[in-house]
Amino acid sequence: MIRVGVTGGIGSGKTTVCRIFAERGVAVYDTDSHAKALMSSDPEVRARIIGAFGARSFNAEGLDRAYLASVVFADAERLATLNSIVHPAVKADFRRWCVEHAGEEYVMLESAILFEAGFEHEVDLTLAVVAPRELRIERTCRRSGLTVAEVENRMANQMSDEHLRALADYTIENVSLDALRGDVESFDRIFRDEAHRK
Repeated sequence: MIRVGVTGGIGSGKTTVCRIFAERGVAVYDTDSHAKALMSSDPEVRARIIGAFGARSFNAEGLDRAYLASVVFADAERLATLNSIVHPAVKADFRRWCVEHAGEEYVMLESAILFEAGFEHEVDLTLAVVAPRELRIERTCRRSGLTVAEVENRMANQMSDEHLRALADYTIENVSLDALRGDVESFDRIFRDEAHRK
């Protein structure tokens, strides 16, 4: 089995790419949803978040994502603190998940911050999803209700598409859904061939 890391900045469409791979039978580990689950359910992670950001980090429903986002996205040092708590827990969880999926030809790890978080060391190949900046902003504002300034603030905390292209083994440019499906089909063949060569 090989492990493929998929990354891309906010609004790039990496989740759409992973959904299309999943439709083709590929198991996808979404680091974002697993991180959220671990922050709420893992007692050690939860305790460390409260220690760093206060009891307000959690409410009756669990993790107060809006509060935590308002604290960390405006402060690079506090974002780094949160990441130092969450990322090691996610990496360990991904390794456990891979054991459960050991019979697959390949699996995927989806992360917006694959390289920043060191997740590239957990995978064999990397795939970056990129898209024009204005299209990324438009998509994100439409789906999330964030303002342009809020989206740009989050983009400022992520690698540029140019940097991602330079680091990744492969790149998909996501400008239309039809072209995207064809690209995913091609990469699915590439990754299955890679798995057979291992």
